[in-house]
Amino acid sequence: MVAPLAVSGLSKRFVMHLQGGIDLPVLENASFALAAGQCAVLGGPSGAGKSSILKMLYGNYGVDAGNIFVRHRGAATDLASAPPREVIAIRRETIGYVSQFLRVVPRIAALDIVAEPLVHRGVAAGNARDVASTMLARLNLPERLWRLPPATFSGGEQQRVNIARGFITDHPILLLDEPTASLDAGNREVVIAMIGEKKAAGVALLGIFHDEDVRDAVADRIIDVTAFAPKRRAA
Repeated sequence: MVAPLAVSGLSKRFVMHLQGGIDLPVLENASFALAAGQCAVLGGPSGAGKSSILKMLYGNYGVDAGNIFVRHRGAATDLASAPPREVIAIRRETIGYVSQFLRVVPRIAALDIVAEPLVHRGVAAGNARDVASTMLARLNLPERLWRLPPATFSGGEQQRVNIARGFITDHPILLLDEPTASLDAGNREVVIAMIGEKKAAGVALLGIFHDEDVRDAVADRIIDVTAFAPKRRAA
């Protein structure tokens, strides 16, 4: 395995148990690979399965068929069949994720939320907070907010905390789910620059960007998710 991440024959369907067991196919036979130092973008209309792909690649959704091979600790590991403990290790060391929404333990200061991934990787708490401070300052989050829990922050302020937390580590793979959706133009430019720095460092990125300007600025290739639409079965 050469690519940091390679997807082969990935399929996903949901069964709506509260709706009479309706079977809802989402993806079928999705296959692609990510290259180090490039940003691939999932393209397609809303509902095509873009977010489902990211959730499967991070282990939040189970996989009905196919493989997700990740270069983890020098070997190819199939995330689709990995046990929970290994999934946790892959998240800690290999795959980072920036979601659309900030989900954290209440009453924890924004600075500690951002620093936490470094602490979990063995960085001293004080050093981790120093790096977190730099990240938050770069994303223009006012210093008066750093010691406050972000539950009462605006959507854009929460998203900047989210971005700082996701970008603070050196994960070799980074998944981005609409990271700039709640940001103003100035902070979108900051994130574009941060993505460029990750690419220069050899990180493989996969993202969803509905903002065309951001997508055009960061994308090295577009993966058309409509190509993975389930085929209609004959009645």
